Amino acid sequence: MAEIFEKDGTWAFDGGAIRIVPGRERGVHLLRQTLGEVIVPLAAVAGASFEPGRKGGRLRLRLRDGADPLLQAARGQLPDGADPYQLAIDPAHAGVAEYFVDEVRTALVLEQVPDGPSDRYLLPGPAVPLSVTAGDGTVAFDGERISLEWNWKTEDDKKSAGRQSLPLAEVGSVEWQPSIGLENGYLRFLHPGQTARTPPKYDPHAIEFYGFKKDPLLALVAAAVTARLPHPSAPVSAAPAALAKGGTEPAADHDALLRRLRELGELHQAGVLTDEEFAAAKQAVIKRF
Repeated sequence: MAEIFEKDGTWAFDGGAIRIVPGRERGVHLLRQTLGEVIVPLAAVAGASFEPGRKGGRLRLRLRDGADPLLQAARGQLPDGADPYQLAIDPAHAGVAEYFVDEVRTALVLEQVPDGPSDRYLLPGPAVPLSVTAGDGTVAFDGERISLEWNWKTEDDKKSAGRQSLPLAEVGSVEWQPSIGLENGYLRFLHPGQTARTPPKYDPHAIEFYGFKKDPLLALVAAAVTARLPHPSAPVSAAPAALAKGGTEPAADHDALLRRLRELGELHQAGVLTDEEFAAAKQAVIKRF
């Protein structure tokens, strides 16, 4: 077991996975604190490094492309402080950080983990239900449906469209763009094959935000939705050919169905679903196995 404890957080490696727990100090980014504990399986890791500096250094975990829905949704645009795969190291702990890196690198070699892209998500993404208020509205996602509600900052034309409710089946992709300079950021949900671009300020399927403290939390919503969409590098399904010959639709992804059962259980325990709603939803998922 390799462990390192910092004010910025705690990392522990048991040979099979890295457990990342963010710190609770004032300087720890809100996104990391909201995301909470992350378990990174060794199969999702491409490498690890320690970068020494004048005031300590930084421990970095590099994940395989496509392994994590949060990194997929953020497209390399998370600020360093919000990145859960970076840890600020105290100068006195540089040796421990180097030992941690050596342990991870050795395990990657012994287990022959490829460092190339992954064709499926190896991390589950942020837990749901999830709701964030930022910019000109509030977005909520329960694992199956996205809702968007507007506030006093919303443009009248956009507000006139009313509250939006999007089933996950009607979402083809998600765009998250942070605020940069004078350019506002946005979180946008696109229908499959959609190419038209209405400015986020007027798009009823987009939240526009302005660079304030809570804005990066919208990246968590983007990641939670992304985790439940088809992976962009997944092998092309043979379903169309089979259906054309009168076959039946193939079974849904086993891991995705198990994840949905866990989410339904959590919603039931939290009181979001009644006993009857939980039983009906569970039965619907079980039929898809």
